Amino acid sequence: MDKVFNTPLAHLLGALLVLLAPIFIQGVEGTIGVNYGTVADDLPPPVQVASFLRDSTFIRRVRLFDANPEILKAFARTGISVTVNVPNDLIPQLTMLSFAQQWVEINVLPYVPATNIVRILVGNEVISTANKLLIVNLVPAMETLQAALVEKSLDRHIRISTPHFLGILSNSSPPSTGKFRPGYDIHVLKPLLEFLRATNSPFMINPYPFYDSSDNTLDYALFRPNPGVFDEITQLTYTNMLDAQLDAVFSALKLLDFEDIEIVIAETGWPSRGDPGQAGVDTGTAAEYNRKLIQHVMSGIGTPLMPNRTFETYIFALFNEDLKPGQTCERNFGLFKPDMTPVYDIGIVHPRVANAAANTDHSHINSRINLLLLLLVCLMCF
Repeated sequence: MDKVFNTPLAHLLGALLVLLAPIFIQGVEGTIGVNYGTVADDLPPPVQVASFLRDSTFIRRVRLFDANPEILKAFARTGISVTVNVPNDLIPQLTMLSFAQQWVEINVLPYVPATNIVRILVGNEVISTANKLLIVNLVPAMETLQAALVEKSLDRHIRISTPHFLGILSNSSPPSTGKFRPGYDIHVLKPLLEFLRATNSPFMINPYPFYDSSDNTLDYALFRPNPGVFDEITQLTYTNMLDAQLDAVFSALKLLDFEDIEIVIAETGWPSRGDPGQAGVDTGTAAEYNRKLIQHVMSGIGTPLMPNRTFETYIFALFNEDLKPGQTCERNFGLFKPDMTPVYDIGIVHPRVANAAANTDHSHINSRINLLLLLLVCLMCF
């Protein structure tokens, strides 16, 4: 294999990919979103953030962790699709129709259609809290909120879901044996999946290869060349951890006969700083993961069990959040600094400044296309 990778053909293919990247990275706006957390005291005003994302990046999807009115106003008339979040502690109250109606009146109606709210998430990683009150009321809360949306004729544009930690799986290795935790599978997740199917809403998950990686599995987590992990049941080989995580969820869905439901990656990312001794925690590694993540979920290759598909994916997070508790890494998942300069480059920022972004440099693109044609001619000679 080493001989193949060192041939002139391989070098030409590598050059081809380098030239293609700046042209095709613009496709991120259809698939890639970002989580906009605000647990910090140094963030720019929301109106500046919204303008920056609209004018200077290819990002066209944003997930909020609440329904902050200042942020919702800021995204008005930007064309950016916004997902809002109902906090976990409101779930029991949301089972009452009057409360759900009031929540929609306060947190949705004043902002639509100017702000393109497309999804409401009820709680976050609710099952992993082990709070019986929240877990038992999760699906009833989603159903009641749906009824409130229907009353206002918003249900066709705004979908309801809830994100899950991968701890909802009792087994995930090999991926073909993935299944949900006993008890939760039938009593919570099956009714939840029935709701999602009925409302054409996605099953949302928060996979983080970072947290499952070690020195020995870092290449596997970072989409680097590695021996792979072989699933003896399906005879399929996994070359990256994210695919294995996604397919474990797919297998769990299939076990309950819900394999038709779309899977959306609500959160994933990699920190750029951490505590001493943490493997692969630096700006270069964070950039590598997120860049390869974008390429992978956009590629249309899919996963071994879900081939030929893309995945709507939200990178965590837009900014570093200096007030978050826990390890150093928890405060350093951001793509941008408070002054909105990149922590590292993953190709989501327009190559030109915002005030020149509208003037597309066609000659630059044409020169790349000419180079591509030249390389293709060279490739035909091999």
